[in-house]
Amino acid sequence: MKDTKNVGGVIVTDAEGHITFAVGLGTDARITALVEDKAWRMEAIRRRIMPVATSTWKAITLWVHVRDVHVGVIVDDVTDTVFEFTAAVDFAWDIIHHMLTDPFDAMTVVDAQARIAFVSPVHESFFGVDHGAAIGRPVGSVIENTRLDRVTKTGKAEIGDVQRMRGQDRVVNRVPIFRDGAVVGAVGRVMFKSPEQVQRLNSRVNALEKELEFYRRETDVLRREAFDLDTIVGKSDAIRRLKEDIARIAPLNIPVLILGESGTGKELVAHAIHRLSARHAQKMVIVNSAALPSTLVESELFGYEPGSFTGADRKGRRGKFEQASGTSMFLDEIGDMPLEIQAKLLRVLQDGVVQRVGGDTSHNVDFRLIAATNRDLQNLVSNERFRLDFYYRISPIILNVPPLRDRLDDIPVLLNQFLSEFGIRHQLPIPEIDPEVYSYLADQKWPGNIRQLRHEMERAVIFCDGGRLRVSNFRRSEFAAINAAAPLECSVADSGKVKNLQNAIAKVEDDLIREALVRCRGNKKRVAEELGISRSYLYKKLGLADNPST
Repeated sequence: MKDTKNVGGVIVTDAEGHITFAVGLGTDARITALVEDKAWRMEAIRRRIMPVATSTWKAITLWVHVRDVHVGVIVDDVTDTVFEFTAAVDFAWDIIHHMLTDPFDAMTVVDAQARIAFVSPVHESFFGVDHGAAIGRPVGSVIENTRLDRVTKTGKAEIGDVQRMRGQDRVVNRVPIFRDGAVVGAVGRVMFKSPEQVQRLNSRVNALEKELEFYRRETDVLRREAFDLDTIVGKSDAIRRLKEDIARIAPLNIPVLILGESGTGKELVAHAIHRLSARHAQKMVIVNSAALPSTLVESELFGYEPGSFTGADRKGRRGKFEQASGTSMFLDEIGDMPLEIQAKLLRVLQDGVVQRVGGDTSHNVDFRLIAATNRDLQNLVSNERFRLDFYYRISPIILNVPPLRDRLDDIPVLLNQFLSEFGIRHQLPIPEIDPEVYSYLADQKWPGNIRQLRHEMERAVIFCDGGRLRVSNFRRSEFAAINAAAPLECSVADSGKVKNLQNAIAKVEDDLIREALVRCRGNKKRVAEELGISRSYLYKKLGLADNPST
């Protein structure tokens, strides 16, 4: 008789669920109460393996149907892992059945004396033995070149070994099984049907690793070159000189001030400087000075300690200056920065330390400052709206980005570049361009510069027909009215109200802003982008200069 010392009890029920026999733990009142509960009993019979736990012991019950009765075998010598597995997985029995019969995962089990205890059906078929005929036989008499007998002796696993069986090579695992520190048997499993399968898998893994490394390199290249000099499109003398200046100053750890009208591409210049500098490994920190709410400028730039003010993060927060330490900081629209913040930033640039709002500890920072504005800073200094000492600190090097009217020769290359990007982004065919388009665009005013050109191109492409971009596609857009008809219409229709050209232009601007606000549902950022103006100028026109977050 097999060793049954791990069996804690047996309980038998008839078809109606009445207990007809019990022994050992099967007589325990807690077990009988569970078995007499129809719902529990039916669930146990369905699952085949059912865990049972009391305050003093854990067990699993194995249920089998024999003729007209159900027999429950209670095993109380189970590990926590086995108990947790059977408790958590109500199809544990099905998993065990799958593991034992899986045709793609053949298994052989031997006891401590290397006698076969179990062979999965697919292995029996492979070795040409009848079902159950190998049980009890020495493993070497059934499976050629086996080493399961050695594994039971040494207790050492053999993983990924090649074993030749019936003229075929197989890749196998041989693992010893322990109980109370002693080997009680071993399990042999076939991992791959041949070493060639392993080689193919290895080749596939190597190929994927090489492909991954390729994409990593490509990503690194794109990250480095995402805003290099080639992103500043143009071949005019003005752009050529600008690129030469960028390449010359980028490696230097000196503040740079970028001046230019709205829409000329000052941010692209800032990115190019950063990407060509020694700090390119880290992402540049960007701050739009005009978009920062006046009440939050200081906390955003300098950070704050926990509990510094109502609504502050309980853990505090690093400011932009600390975030930029080790890389570059781009302060856009710096001409709109409040005077008191200019004074504090001046100290940061001089001393290289910041102090968070609500704190008394200084934090060292090391960043390269790149600033930009479309404002006349010297005029602001003269009107005491910009600190002279701060101006000198941020402008050791000044780069002037030319407006589109000073680089009209670049319109063809700019237009083709924007068309290509638009087609890729929206997966649309790129239309051909009538030659007249270039001369027509060169005759326009372009107050919004490059940004305006891009937006007008996108609108024209949307409405063009026949895969060809014509002058008529641009004339239907709003900027044609701005550049041509609008001033004349104002001077006639509003002659009683408009006294001079400046007032006429202001009225046209107000009307266009009002219409754009309706179209963009009040989204001021989109309005500014669509009209090709800065948000600070838009805020000024809307009377929101003191509270740009409105």
